[in-house]
Amino acid sequence: NKWQVDEFGIRRGYEGRNFEQKDILHDIHHDVDSLVANGIHVLPIDDGNFKFFVENHDYVFVDFYAPWCIWCQRLEPVWEAFAERVETDQLPVSIVNVDCVANKDLCSREKIMAFPTLRLFKKGVSQPPDYRSDRTVDALTEFIKSRLALDEQLERLDPQAKALHKERLINERKDHPGCLLAGFLLVNRVPGNFHIEARSRHHNINSIEANLSHVVNHFSFGPVLSKNIMRRIDDLPDQFFDFTSTQPMDNKYFVNEKLHQAYHHYIKVVSTHLDLGGRYRGKDAILAYQMVQQSQVMQYVEEDVPEARFTYDLSPMSVVISRKGKHWYEFITSICAIIGGTFTVVGLISSIMNVIFKPKKI
Repeated sequence: NKWQVDEFGIRRGYEGRNFEQKDILHDIHHDVDSLVANGIHVLPIDDGNFKFFVENHDYVFVDFYAPWCIWCQRLEPVWEAFAERVETDQLPVSIVNVDCVANKDLCSREKIMAFPTLRLFKKGVSQPPDYRSDRTVDALTEFIKSRLALDEQLERLDPQAKALHKERLINERKDHPGCLLAGFLLVNRVPGNFHIEARSRHHNINSIEANLSHVVNHFSFGPVLSKNIMRRIDDLPDQFFDFTSTQPMDNKYFVNEKLHQAYHHYIKVVSTHLDLGGRYRGKDAILAYQMVQQSQVMQYVEEDVPEARFTYDLSPMSVVISRKGKHWYEFITSICAIIGGTFTVVGLISSIMNVIFKPKKI
């Protein structure tokens, strides 16, 4: 399961179970050469004039792209045709693009995580969330018209209602790239690994901006133990079994101080059978998995997308902890042995004393 989280790690919205991104429609009938025959309608801007441009225009719709990105190449003729449609319909929106390879610092400041990123600015302020719907001229035009119509309606409201509505829209449109993952994996009892990385069916990830900082709320092997079993385990002395050893990564923070790096975790797993007697004995003994964990930061080359990697190794050996008590007859036998031993010792002492202090005949 996946949830979107805000900048404080609080869950905002449920994204779905085993979530798969929906398909995005693309126009495929546009040709750049024919579109620019009557002039180029998309204005390229760069780090030198970006801030001035977006602050001095009411609306600016920006395509942050990378020339090597296959999705950006597919979008290029559509974006040009869309810009021509905007001019034809006389919409008060400037359609521009930014080459993020030539303007790395600008795209880093704007936190461009993937290509293409389509972002609307209003008087110099970005209007989240970024556009992620169909990449067709009709869909893009409809998006712009709906946003213009919504802003026009807001301007007609009284100041108090306008402020409340804008605050609600800001909260709804907050777009934080963090997410919360919860679930389980079925793995074979052999060494293996799994990894978490940013991926999109319709974008190329900007690898140098990928931030894999994460918090491990809970991580363990094996089934979740019931409260009754937990109470039985808590009765064990810590020197024999400490339950925290089954989840040593819980509530730990792994923060990347620099971009383009990620934590790799190495985990040694040992199965532990707790034979506590009663219903939890023999084949019904409690099964837990103790872990020893070590983590280190790995640096990636510029072309690779960082990933949080979890490598585990399940030991072929097992630990068995059993609790055994004595039967009542064993207790009685021990008492009798003590009594018998005491009687024997006393008899020996008495014999020795008799020999020592026995009166001598004259």
